[in-house]
Amino acid sequence: MIKGLQGIGMTSPRTRERMITRLMDQGITSHKVLDVIRNTPRHIFMDEALASRAYEDTALPIGYSQTISQPYIVAKMTELLLESSGRLAKVLEIGTGCGYQTAILAQLVDHVYSVERIAPLQKKAKDHLWDLKLKNISYLHSDGGWGWPEHTPYDGILVAAAPPEIPEMLLQQMAVGGVMVIPIGSAIDQRLQRITRTETGYEVEKLESVMFVPFLSGRK
Repeated sequence: MIKGLQGIGMTSPRTRERMITRLMDQGITSHKVLDVIRNTPRHIFMDEALASRAYEDTALPIGYSQTISQPYIVAKMTELLLESSGRLAKVLEIGTGCGYQTAILAQLVDHVYSVERIAPLQKKAKDHLWDLKLKNISYLHSDGGWGWPEHTPYDGILVAAAPPEIPEMLLQQMAVGGVMVIPIGSAIDQRLQRITRTETGYEVEKLESVMFVPFLSGRK
């Protein structure tokens, strides 16, 4: 076990258990998702100065104008992705970020293909995920709007930044029966959506209001 993985004080298992109780109170019902979040040390994915706040229900900065999503949003998006299809074979994640959402997904699906446009962020994420011995993850430094065509089709796609509309390239990379969970909207008005690909098109569910960083193009 790597140093600091278990946590003490504000990063201790007791603190994590309070987070799980809060997630249940907020409506998260998947025991699989709750168990994985309970056992994944969120504090290792952020700078030491912020580690004591890791289990608060808030988004926190991770550098490069990016954030780690609040625990509720991570849990909700994961639950939405899984509940329609059960266990998924291939999931595309757009926005590796610090790697926390990647870690949750990797313990619930067969393989995660994670795309990140900011190279230093992805390097740190890979180090943390390797420390956790999560090896069913492939990484790509690229513009997230392009997806990762080489491994299509995907059973699930999870997008961790908000474009103004659903990227056409990502729709094309979904398997029939596949599900995408994505925030859509402007900087001040975003809504979480779940898109399911059918034999004849796409079904769109518009869910709760959210607040994500904007979906940007290019690589850094």
